[in-house]
Amino acid sequence: MNTRHLVDPALLPALDAFPALAATHETLPAVRAAMDGITRSLAAAPVPVAPQEVRIPAPEGHEVRALLLRPADDAGPLPAVLHIHGGAYIIGTPEMSVPELSETARQLGVAILSVDYRLAPEHPFPAGIEDCYTALGWLHANAAALGVDPVRIAVMGESAGGGLAAALALMARDRGEYPLAFQLLDAPMMDDRTCIRPRNPATGEFIFGPDDNRFGWSCLLGGEPGQGDVSPYAAAARATRLEGLPPALIAVGALDLFLDENVDYAMRLIAAGVAVELHVYPGCPHGYVIAADAPVSQRALRDKREALRRALAR
Repeated sequence: MNTRHLVDPALLPALDAFPALAATHETLPAVRAAMDGITRSLAAAPVPVAPQEVRIPAPEGHEVRALLLRPADDAGPLPAVLHIHGGAYIIGTPEMSVPELSETARQLGVAILSVDYRLAPEHPFPAGIEDCYTALGWLHANAAALGVDPVRIAVMGESAGGGLAAALALMARDRGEYPLAFQLLDAPMMDDRTCIRPRNPATGEFIFGPDDNRFGWSCLLGGEPGQGDVSPYAAAARATRLEGLPPALIAVGALDLFLDENVDYAMRLIAAGVAVELHVYPGCPHGYVIAADAPVSQRALRDKREALRRALAR
């Protein structure tokens, strides 16, 4: 089904200019190199809150790199956000999100820690989620030194980062060590079974399609997605018990491949007694925020920041 006529017209120039991911094991190094080039160009722009690199010792013996953004002129204790970047579990770094995160930190007066988690396929599940949990533990353990309020810590992520954010909320609940006040899931990549289900014909034509989804999940899981028992810490939608999770905002485009899995997860959270704010943006495929100046992208960004502001208020 051709869905171009359904796309918000303000998004079309950016969609036409954005290259298809089309990653394979052979092309993945080139895809990562291209993403690194985009990230370096973003990093050259001035930002209102400069990131500070931190290295966090992990129980497995390696270090987890992260970027800390803390407004210098805000007295503590501040609320904090653990941010997890997107990239289909196979590409990306925290630097790609710094411009938006920096402005969020300034506007909301929050500290943000963005995690450079290990990527698949070199590091399949559970490497990435364990790195995120390590970063959450560091944020709690160093709350006093950082001027952070440990009872006002949220997790947020987009795409694969949103899937990791949802999985981290499950892991934090189950392990009972580090409480989370809120989860912001932006078009989360959270259900490997989408790879084998009949496709919603209105979704998945732009930016990130079914082949991209299957490749990302196969790298993370080390095998064919949609098969057998998969841990909910890998694919949060696999969780059968959702009670006791923190309140959530779930945002997704109406043309996004992840639409059905995201809406289903929102409805299941609501049925489990979890407060959920759900936004479905018409005319928007996955990654529509690359058209940063489009009215719908600006509206979505305001919605997400306002949800964080409310959730982390004293």
